[in-house]
Amino acid sequence: MLSPASPRGPLFLLKPIHLKKKEERRVQRGHPWIFSNEISDPLSSFAAGELVDVLDHASRFIGRGYINPHALIAIRIISRHQDQIDLRFFRTRIAAAREIRVRLGFGDSFRALFSEGDGIPGLIVDKYADTLVVQSLTAGIEALLEVIVTALREEYAPAVIVFKNDSAARELEGLPRETRVALGSLDGPVHFEESGITYRIDVLEGQKTGFFFDQRENRQALKGLVGGRRVLDCFCYVGAWSLTAARFGAAEVTGLDSSQRAVDLAVQNANLNGLPARFITADVFEELRKRDKNKERFGCIILDPPAFVKSRAKVREALRGYKEINLRALRLLQPGGLLVTCSCSHHIDADLFREMLIDAAHDAGRQTSLLEMRSQARDHPSQIAARENIYLKCAYLIAQ
Repeated sequence: MLSPASPRGPLFLLKPIHLKKKEERRVQRGHPWIFSNEISDPLSSFAAGELVDVLDHASRFIGRGYINPHALIAIRIISRHQDQIDLRFFRTRIAAAREIRVRLGFGDSFRALFSEGDGIPGLIVDKYADTLVVQSLTAGIEALLEVIVTALREEYAPAVIVFKNDSAARELEGLPRETRVALGSLDGPVHFEESGITYRIDVLEGQKTGFFFDQRENRQALKGLVGGRRVLDCFCYVGAWSLTAARFGAAEVTGLDSSQRAVDLAVQNANLNGLPARFITADVFEELRKRDKNKERFGCIILDPPAFVKSRAKVREALRGYKEINLRALRLLQPGGLLVTCSCSHHIDADLFREMLIDAAHDAGRQTSLLEMRSQARDHPSQIAARENIYLKCAYLIAQ
């Protein structure tokens, strides 16, 4: 339920909750998360999704957020002021996020809201032309979803809104998984344009919200590097990397993915744009081994796998998987070949990723030069104090 808070009213109109002594500095410096072990008050007196005022141990105001007493991240700060968390609040934040995307020239399809980076933690919204795909990841956003959707409709006037709430993160918040059309109707794939290429995607059954805007600028960095080269795009999904390589003059493009549904869409997207790329349904690990055995060589290999790690406890196992595909890819590259390799696992930071690449190159017997290390596109901003929001790593390497 929304609080009727007013800047002219009493100091604290929401239920207050206190941090333990010396636990406030990280939050005061801008980090939006408060963990359950940093709170001094009993969590049992709060309801999941309830709005609260966060105070330090001396009852000084720190911020306003929402709480989930059953989650490790117990509070997510939504404002550093005593704002009224209402329709006007969300409309202002949504409009500000849209203005940034417009200034960046992202056209009519982009990530419209990226959680903490746009000041609404736990909310993801992707805009595909006149279709909005909404992901509500926390109990706090779920409690506020009706007013948020009203604000989205007022700002964007979409024809269709889809709730794509199938993330495992919802289970950590005690929320069920669901996917449904909340506004309008869908009778097939959604069409949209990104960076000069038209796509058909499945927003109901596809990965995440149906597409990956976070690689937009990383894909564009292929320009000038793949002309005349033979390109192998691993984990190609609906073909965005492949079609970008073809558009930039690659001599031959092959995309690999284990999902027949994704490959079918990639073929449709290639035909839709008249771009020469072929797509194969295959296990990438096995396919790389087979092509290495056959002594095939490529001028460019792209590795954009799904997250191999869902928890910090699985990092070692995930690093072995990343090392395996990178080692195989390096063996397949001709001298002077380009490796574009990515990780979207936020548990593996840039330093770990770089160390893995060093190990893979050593075991492959290849010397490599780093052209650049890239991150997520600018429609995926992150709060500078929250390193956890910087999840995507994309290295451009030249193999000697």
